[in-house]
Amino acid sequence: MIYSLKGKIRELSPTFAVVDVNGVGYYVGISLQTSQKLVLGNEFQIYTQQIIREDAHLLFGFYSKEEKEMFNLLISVNGVGPASALIMLSSLSNQEISSGILSGNAMLLQKVKGIGAKTAERIIVDLRDKVGKFDVSEENISTFVNNKIKEESLSALEVLGIPKRTAEKIADRILKQNPDLSVEELVKQILKNI
Repeated sequence: MIYSLKGKIRELSPTFAVVDVNGVGYYVGISLQTSQKLVLGNEFQIYTQQIIREDAHLLFGFYSKEEKEMFNLLISVNGVGPASALIMLSSLSNQEISSGILSGNAMLLQKVKGIGAKTAERIIVDLRDKVGKFDVSEENISTFVNNKIKEESLSALEVLGIPKRTAEKIADRILKQNPDLSVEELVKQILKNI
């Protein structure tokens, strides 16, 4: 198993890098987070995860051990493959993923391309006890809970025929003043202010 690579970045794109280690170029799939930290032509150490399949030997690279750990947790969930895990790591930070899982915010996870409602729920159920080490503050969790309440309220109002943009501005103003509202209370407050 290849644990890490240390070498010059010969090619770099948002989805892959070619790492030259003593004249051997390794094609490594990467997330946008990692891509933004690498510099073409410079030497870096990249933590790697090798996945061997019947039809392919795949190598994925990560700038930090934490990102690699999150990748491995995500691919341990039934229905989440390496491509989906990289898309998730490209769309959300480790802290955002962790906060979304701990707060049960399936809507946040579903915003990632390729993650549906069932997969998001499965990620939350399977990883809730495993993501605590990714430095999630209570403030982040409460922000995500507020976002979940806001999203559910806006969906309910859309069903009633109220445009999302109109309701969103009012919801933001109300949540700033009173962040502990339930979905029902928030919908009522928005309806009073339209």
